[in-house]
Order: sequence, then C-alpha cells, then structure tokens
Amino acid sequence: MGTSFAGFVEDIRLIDHHVHGAYGVDGDETRFQNSLNEANSAPLTEPSAAYDSQLGFALRRWCAEIIDLPRHVSPELYWRRRSELGELEISRRMTRAAGVSHWLIDAGFNTGAMLDPPGMAETAGATVREIVRLETLAETLIQSGHDPRDYVEAFTALLASRPRIVVGAKSVLAYRAGFNHDLSRPADRTVAESAKRWRQRIESGGPVRLDDLTLIRFGLHCAISLGLPLQLHVGFGDRELDLDRASPLLLLDFLRSIQASKVPVLLLHCYPFEREAGYLAQAFDNVYLDVGLAVNHVGVRSRSLIARSFELAPFTKILYSSDAIGPAELHYLGARLWRNAIAAIFGQWIDDDEWSDADARRVVGLVARENARRVYGLP
Repeated sequence: MGTSFAGFVEDIRLIDHHVHGAYGVDGDETRFQNSLNEANSAPLTEPSAAYDSQLGFALRRWCAEIIDLPRHVSPELYWRRRSELGELEISRRMTRAAGVSHWLIDAGFNTGAMLDPPGMAETAGATVREIVRLETLAETLIQSGHDPRDYVEAFTALLASRPRIVVGAKSVLAYRAGFNHDLSRPADRTVAESAKRWRQRIESGGPVRLDDLTLIRFGLHCAISLGLPLQLHVGFGDRELDLDRASPLLLLDFLRSIQASKVPVLLLHCYPFEREAGYLAQAFDNVYLDVGLAVNHVGVRSRSLIARSFELAPFTKILYSSDAIGPAELHYLGARLWRNAIAAIFGQWIDDDEWSDADARRVVGLVARENARRVYGLP
C-alpha cells in the first residue's frame, strides 16, 4: 500500500526560498520574547505578553516536543528547557526537524547573533544559497571609497560579480519608501547625483541607511538587467513600514514596465494582501508569491491564510517560505504549520472529490520545491 496523502506531505523536503539565519549565540528570555513580535520594532514593555499570541500558542504546541517537553507546556518550563539546551542545540534540532533541503538566506540583516550562511548549512545539515539584499549592497558600496560619480558602473559590477552561491536579489523598498512612487529606472546622471548627496550625508555624520528612492529604484532595475530573480517584501512587517504603502497593487505600473524582461518577481509574504498578490500572479507571467512570515504569526489560523493563497494564483506561481529570523522555532514552525495546513486543506478537497489524490500530490511538489527550483535555477 502506498504512502497516504498526509504522509506524502509530511515527508516531502521543502525549499525555503526566503529565510534568515537562526540564532547561534545565547541570549536572555527578553530577546526571545521580543523575537516573537514582528510588528513592534521597539523593545516590548511587557515581553511575557508575546507568549499570549497565536505564535506563542503554536510554539508551545508544536516546538515543545522537539526539545523533549509535553505539548502545551507552560512558558516557564519551555524557557527553562530551552536555556538548558542552549541556542546552537535549539537551532540544530529545529532546523533539522523542519524537513528543508535548501535554505535561501537573505543575510542582509544580521545583528551578529544569527548564524551566517555557512553556519546555517552546518547547523541545519542542508544546502544554503544566498539572496543579496540590494540596499545592503549599496550601503557597502557607498562606504568603500568609490567615487559617487561612478556609482552606476560600480554597483552594476559589484552585483554582476556576486559569488555563485547568490541566486537572487531582494529589496526592502516597502520599508524604505513604499510602493506608491514612480519606480521607473532613473537616469545615470540622477543616480550619480543622489549617490553624491548620500556620501556627503554620511561624511557629515548622517546615517548610512539607504532611504533614497532614486538609488533604491536603480538597484531594482540593475538586478532585473542582470536577470536576477527579484524578491520584494510585501505587506506585514514591523511598524517602520507603512502598511497602506506596501500593497502589491501599487506595483502595477512597475510590473507592466518590466514584463518584457521576463525576470521573475517574487512577492514575499503578502499578508493581508494575499488575494491581491494572487491576482498579480495570475495577471503577469513573471510574478510569483508566498505567504511566509504571517503563517507563524497567525498560528492555527494559518490554514485559512494558506487556503486563500490557492484561490487565484496559478499553482506554478506559489512558493514556500518561512521568513524565519532569530529563534529557530520560527524556522521549524513555518514548515510545521505549512504541512498541517496543506494536509488538511488538500485532504478535504480530495475527500470531497474536488481534487484527485494525484493532482494534490503534484501541486504539493510544485509549491514545496519544484517552483523554487525552476525560478532560482537550483539543481
């Protein structure tokens, strides 16, 4: 007798196409609690409240057994056991239990406490590839001593010379400026002028952080010109982001303008705009989406979220991601909740004779790994 559909979902190896490093350095409980809140970018005034959330409940339900505790253990006992094991052991157990064969890591944001890509590969026992964050690359360049007048050539050369481990690019435009702007490619002269002003600001003691829309726009178009799959954060994030300016529908003109390039554009996470993202994935041949990040934060309600992602979008245009960062419970939970949801949703459709078992298995394979393999050129 063959494997059941639920068993098939449980066993399939995932490609997490957008994720960050897990913690590799021990920290206190306050750091852990703050890491369970995505939207509040400031230290929580009542850190223990992070446990009283869909994510907190999902963590104690699904992660407790990975560290030898009973389901639904109290937060106090969970933290005690977590502290006994230490961060590296937690990261090893959780990432290996996730059933992920490839982690595509955005290493552009790292507090120093997270594992770097080689560290993730060793700890997780899996293949790691990198996604270059365009704004971080620009910040590296502007501090390197290059003449701002040569910014166009220097940035293009830097991105073009990326190591082979890099398989795509990402922009945090949603955070730095929002989508409600002209996102056409700026003229080279305008780019050079913006780079000069940015360098002057830094030399005057200003922040290095790139928030100049001209330079961010240039980075997007540079990645596209080099044929790099382009990831864009969409929707839910911390409060630095204005959610009303992070709707993917604001990208319509940009997507129309680059359609001829055929370069894949990956709309990351998308909550609460997953239906709008599904429309765009249907409307444009080169647009893809995932619903990572929010899956962890909505916990048991992730089944509804994941089901909505299968409404309009072609099944060849949906990818899996966790967008986990920091506590490795997030790397595990993203996969655990996704498997739970897919087994329940598709299983019901099979039982209702809306889908065949064979079709359901084929779609699981597409979303779990095959779509990512095709988009990023993975072996």
